Amino acid sequence: MSPRIVRRQRGTALVVGMIMLVLITLMLITALNLGVTNFRAMTNMQFRSEAIAAADKAIQQVIGSPFTAAPAAETILVDLDNDTVTDYTVQVAVPQCVYAAQAFGADPSSLSLPPTMSAASTWNTIWDLDASVAPAANAGGASVRVQSGVRVLLSEVEKAAVCP
Repeated sequence: MSPRIVRRQRGTALVVGMIMLVLITLMLITALNLGVTNFRAMTNMQFRSEAIAAADKAIQQVIGSPFTAAPAAETILVDLDNDTVTDYTVQVAVPQCVYAAQAFGADPSSLSLPPTMSAASTWNTIWDLDASVAPAANAGGASVRVQSGVRVLLSEVEKAAVCP
C-alpha cells in the first residue's frame, strides 16, 4: 500500500478569488456611474438646445408681426415637435428701441416703400428682444434667457411714437 499524502487546504485561492470579485464589481459600478453621468449631461444639453430653439421661434414670431406699432410683452406657447402639446412657454418682454439713426442715401431695401417713407424721412432703428423660456408643466426641460437684436426701418412718425 502506498502512503497517503495529506495536503491541507488553507483557503488562499478563495481569498484571492473574493478580492478579484470585489475589484471587478467596483470597476463595473464605476463604469455604470460614468455612463449615467454622461447620459444626464447629454439630456441636459438637449433640453437646453430645445429651449433655445423655442426662444428663437418665439422671437421670430414677434419679429414677423408689426411689433413696432405698439410694443408689448407677449406670452407665446411653443410646440417644437408639432404634437399639439405645448413644450415650452416663452415670455417675450416689451421690445426696446435702443438706437435710432436717420437713413440717408439710396433706398434702404429692394422692397417698394410707401410714399410716406422716402429716403429722407426713414429711420434705422435697433430693437432689443428678450425672451425667457420655461418648460411646460407636463415635460422636463431647461429654462433659458435669449436676447436678440433686430434692425427695423421706420418712418419719422412711427419712430417718434415708439423710439425716444
